[in-house]
Amino acid sequence: MDLSGVGIWSNQLRYGDPGESAEAAAELEELGFTALWIPDIGGPVLDAVEHLLRSTKQIVIATGILNLWMHEPSEVAARYASLTQTHGDRFLLGIGVSHAPLIDSREPGRYRKPLAATRAFLDALDAADEPVPVENRVLAALGPKMLELSATRARGAHPYLVTPDHTRQAREVLGDGPLLLPEQAVLLTDNRDEARAVGTNFLRTYMALPNYANNLLRSGFTQGDLDSISDRLLDAVIAWGDEDAVVRRIDEHKQAGADHVCVQALTADPLGFPREQWRRLAAALT
Repeated sequence: MDLSGVGIWSNQLRYGDPGESAEAAAELEELGFTALWIPDIGGPVLDAVEHLLRSTKQIVIATGILNLWMHEPSEVAARYASLTQTHGDRFLLGIGVSHAPLIDSREPGRYRKPLAATRAFLDALDAADEPVPVENRVLAALGPKMLELSATRARGAHPYLVTPDHTRQAREVLGDGPLLLPEQAVLLTDNRDEARAVGTNFLRTYMALPNYANNLLRSGFTQGDLDSISDRLLDAVIAWGDEDAVVRRIDEHKQAGADHVCVQALTADPLGFPREQWRRLAAALT
């Protein structure tokens, strides 16, 4: 399973029109990206994984992440075995604990002890009739304890909404060996007003989620930065500008210890497939 190079993290591939998702996935594979990452905020995420596996030939399909509160581990393990048997060793199971406001909104008080919940989910995957191999799973991890768990119970970590400085710190915690696969939001525009409008709209929701907010505070940003979506915060979390600016940010992550960077292309239309941006990025990376 090749987890080097650059991948694409895409909400549209998961929740967009299935026909367009299939076409886009096939094109992204042809463009040379090495993995496609999709989120899980509800619904049959493994059906979406199967759809993308059927639509491609060799590229890795990864969950970024499978929400452990929304799935039974025994069912995940059985489906994982079926998918890999059919499509080969190219499904990377990213697992995460999501966020208290999202989980508790459906069942108040359910979200508790996220580290213990993650261990229990991994224990159940290991105890399944057909266990999910440790080398084919990664954990959503931001803080030191979850990063340490990623190094011992998974193949590595998939941090989301992070800076190259966080990547450097994460590599120090993981040590050599475990994979480090951060997400990087990018916006191909030289217009600061456009970057600020699109970037602020993108970041506003995340600032209400404690895991992300707390990680950014640990990283040296202030509550004022988060409340206002300051230029300092936006510029650090979103790589915006021309293709060279985006490639520089990807290289910063790799120099800081990332093995693979999954790029999330932002546009003014969050529901539209950013295919032109993907093509521009692919051309810049060759």
